[in-house]
Amino acid sequence: MEPSTAAVPAPDPGLEPDGFVVVAESGDRIHFLDWGGPAGTHGEPGVVAIHGLSQTAWIWAPVARRLAGSAGVRRVVTMDLRGHGLSDAPTDDGAYDLTVLAADVVAVAEGSGLLNQDAGTGGPRVVLAGHGFGAIVAATAAVQLGERWAGLVLVDGGWEALEASTGVDADEFLRGLDEPPEVMRSMSAYLADRAGFDPSTWDADQERAARATVVETHAGRVVLATRPHALEACVRAMFTYDPVATLTAFAGPVTALSAADDETGSRAKALAAVSEARVAAGKQAIVQFPFRHDGHNLMRYRPREVAAAIASIGASAGAVTDPRAHR
Repeated sequence: MEPSTAAVPAPDPGLEPDGFVVVAESGDRIHFLDWGGPAGTHGEPGVVAIHGLSQTAWIWAPVARRLAGSAGVRRVVTMDLRGHGLSDAPTDDGAYDLTVLAADVVAVAEGSGLLNQDAGTGGPRVVLAGHGFGAIVAATAAVQLGERWAGLVLVDGGWEALEASTGVDADEFLRGLDEPPEVMRSMSAYLADRAGFDPSTWDADQERAARATVVETHAGRVVLATRPHALEACVRAMFTYDPVATLTAFAGPVTALSAADDETGSRAKALAAVSEARVAAGKQAIVQFPFRHDGHNLMRYRPREVAAAIASIGASAGAVTDPRAHR
């Protein structure tokens, strides 16, 4: 079963987002892209989308181009996590704890105007969507937002305790992130490698997203744009995540889109276990959409389906909060 994409429009190739910076409570500057949204909407929530490790806000472009014209959302914002993209990369101890990263999400939601800056529950709400590590951050932000969020979409992440699901600790995981030297020898080699993942989905947005993740040196090689200290700190924070404790802490709707599973099905089992824990805690079960033959970057391989899952939650929330519904 997959999300219905019937109501998702074609992407707007001419849409160019505006870039902004908000100052978080910590004093650090967090960059985000505002993709706008449909004109004349009433009651629908906004969307804050969060990328994964070593990525940037641009990875969400294929989804944002569709959501910006979809019913069910007011505006779409994609953000750079601290240490990534154009956001600050502080070196303080604890600067990349999950609660701090989640507070940055709240700051973007408020600074972009999607949420009121007071803590009241009568104003607008947001749908949070996160990919991989960003799903962990999104889930943690949902706890902080209380009743100000309308739903949570986990894109291939956010339901696993990493050490249990991967069988490695944070140190070994970090060692596995190194790119082969031949891939990093030049920008053209790097882009060719990324295009080779799936040539049919490689386009200008994918190239822009790929270029945003690396920096070209004077010697012509490329290095990751994500600051090494930030990447390490984010990985260590990721390994502290408790999916059951986090995802049972709130009652709103949660949708999970999972990419190809391993041979043992351990990821699917982990998702089912967390969903069962939510039900046992009196919360809604997680709506699950598995994609058995797709890679991790579902925003690239399944943008319509990801957009549909987000818009569906937004439309449901809008139907409840739209003042026209009570006339």
